[in-house]
Amino acid sequence: MTTTLNHTHDASVRSWVPTAQAEGCDFPIQNLPMAVFHRTGSREPYRGGIAIGDQVLDLAALASSRQLDGAALDGARACAQSALNDFFALGPRVWRALRHGVFALLEDDAPTEVADAVRACLIPLAEAEFALPARIGDYTDFYTSIDHALNVGRLWKPDDPITPNFQWIPIAYHGRASTIGVSGQRFHRPMGQTMAPGARAPAYGPCARLDYELELGIWIGQGNAAGKQIPLARAEDHIFGLCLLNDWSARDIQFWEMAPLGPFLAKNFATTVSPWIVTLEALAPYRLPWTRPADHPQPLAYLEDEGNRAHGALDIQLEVWLESAKARTAGNAPSRLSSTSFRHQYWSIAQMVAHHTVGGCSLQTGDLFGSGTISGPGPGEAGAIIELTRAGQSPIALADGETRAFLEDGDAVLLRGWCEKPGHARIGFGESRGTVLPALG
Repeated sequence: MTTTLNHTHDASVRSWVPTAQAEGCDFPIQNLPMAVFHRTGSREPYRGGIAIGDQVLDLAALASSRQLDGAALDGARACAQSALNDFFALGPRVWRALRHGVFALLEDDAPTEVADAVRACLIPLAEAEFALPARIGDYTDFYTSIDHALNVGRLWKPDDPITPNFQWIPIAYHGRASTIGVSGQRFHRPMGQTMAPGARAPAYGPCARLDYELELGIWIGQGNAAGKQIPLARAEDHIFGLCLLNDWSARDIQFWEMAPLGPFLAKNFATTVSPWIVTLEALAPYRLPWTRPADHPQPLAYLEDEGNRAHGALDIQLEVWLESAKARTAGNAPSRLSSTSFRHQYWSIAQMVAHHTVGGCSLQTGDLFGSGTISGPGPGEAGAIIELTRAGQSPIALADGETRAFLEDGDAVLLRGWCEKPGHARIGFGESRGTVLPALG
């Protein structure tokens, strides 16, 4: 479990890239998240990059610059490809070496000749466009927020809102990897069957209750052999890092098709991730104890570990914003819908990995997990519009006077995330943005 602090977490360290110290910057030298990019509109190959201030460090160029050696150079060379899978597969030793090597090159006391060589490898973020950071073989979406489960469950079963198994296992379903897109994704409102209350037969048509889900994406760095369980104490060795993830949901289609199995068309039309992956090492200062209320069922032995209890939670601040077509045309700012923290999640990311493998499942490099909707216990902490509006019964007001019961065509949903506390640098995740287009069909 990556919890030990080192020199890369020192908030007093500055970079010779001036914007890395700007107030509110997501990408100081203490972060160094990774993505896959090329110059906007170019025919350049996509390749790995690291964010620093308002720049992206081209790792293909850096690998050729003779500024790295050893494991750090091995890592940079593996990143000089259109996906980060080969780099992920090299494991924690190389991940750490590359991050530490780049940190040294970007420090403000780096020799002038070193800084000049690295400066030649920088490209402004404003000139970059992004692809999915890895080839995703499999995608698993979890359901691990008890506050989300209670909020939604109470709408239909006020006296019995959560299923008996929720407090015993990290619940999940296998999703569709082919429709996962990077921030900026635009997708058409899905079609499907719905059953209206009191109707005798379903109707086919466009989704009328389109929703978002505020989640984190969990990128698997190294997998496991089929039949070989990943123990909880070592689960985080298999996680490269985290991103923002929007698990778009067609609620009216979902509630008809989920009897008796799990989501299908309601979830397979689009999932939007942020381009930047923040490493677990960068998040080490924001660890918290993972807790379970004493009067709740405690995990079975394979989901219990001293390290998880001591450091298993992460205090990641999260926000959801909505930009309507009207606001966009008028040049108005988006409206903030909710904010919460990942520290409230009922199951930890390590528990998700460990449970996923106990039945014999083989995880693979580049697999992606969704954390499940992230909702907190307080007002305004809901991670989905179905919670905020009580399934459309209480529409929410936007800043320009519009209201929303569910998402409308033209709406763009923006997810933002960061970690911040006194004595440590602000670590940001960038943004996940997706836009709803009218249905085709």
